[in-house]
Amino acid sequence: MREISYSQAIREAFVELLRTDSRVFILGQGVWSPWYVGTSMKDLDKEFGRGRIIDTPVSEAATTGAAVGAAIAGMRPVVIHPRMDFMLLAVEQIVSQAANWHFMFGGRVNAPVTIRAIINRGGEQGAQHSQSVHAWFMHVPGLKVVMPATPYDAKGLLVASILDGNPVLYVDDRWLYNEVGEVPEDLYSVPIGKAALRREGTDLTIVGSSYMALQAIIAAEALAENGISAEVIDLRTIKPLDDASIIQSVRKTGRLLVTDGGWTTCGVAAEVIARVTIQALESLRGPVARVCLPDVPAPMSAPLERAYYPGSERIIEAVERMLDSSEARS
Repeated sequence: MREISYSQAIREAFVELLRTDSRVFILGQGVWSPWYVGTSMKDLDKEFGRGRIIDTPVSEAATTGAAVGAAIAGMRPVVIHPRMDFMLLAVEQIVSQAANWHFMFGGRVNAPVTIRAIINRGGEQGAQHSQSVHAWFMHVPGLKVVMPATPYDAKGLLVASILDGNPVLYVDDRWLYNEVGEVPEDLYSVPIGKAALRREGTDLTIVGSSYMALQAIIAAEALAENGISAEVIDLRTIKPLDDASIIQSVRKTGRLLVTDGGWTTCGVAAEVIARVTIQALESLRGPVARVCLPDVPAPMSAPLERAYYPGSERIIEAVERMLDSSEARS
């Protein structure tokens, strides 16, 4: 199977659906510019025309509202938010409108809109351009939230999102765009709501999503060199969560660390830990742990960014502390 990058996989999903489904169109800021969306949409406007690849004014609420309206009318729009931070200006359209439409009309009318929210952290951009607020949206009934970590899932989950009959928040992280992996040329989808077992292990379970799932795999490989067997679960979807896969793994390993690219308080990690303690507390052999962003705004300077953003090293340190604590208790 051929290998392509994460951003190329996103572009390929768009190409195949634009070719095969006349309901699909894309709108958002900077969709004609590689600078805004990387290479993930390069030249789509030239291939499919600017009537289907629509560059919009800087009005997140109006753009998202137009996409929701088009979805209700029977189209399959994808609205692009090049920085997730500014998508907050469209929260009313996403949370009060798109998420509720199916319920408000007794299931007779859906809003099958895909909201692509791009995380654009790092690069000394400061607090207003570096936020990943994905956990806010897993709180909302009526929304699905996917966060692919691999090129294979980037394509498959985008296809699944666009073809789903409900509003889906598709969250991709620019830090993953150059990751390369095997991706089928054919059109395929990855099921929404199903986690992936990335690595089997026996000593502890590490749960992550998006960029932090990749960091968890790197950490697990390093831990293996020191005789620590870590199982890695890539959530892929944070709403709905795949409780069964997480619980099954924790019941096998007896230990849990959750890592997430959002803030610590009330985040994805907190929800995963809550569900495990409710459903499998008796299986835990020691304290749980989480590796997330500290509860402070993103800094601007590069040295502070290196301290602020967690990676595989932070996961390894947390695992070692967990195991030392467990040994001390036994």
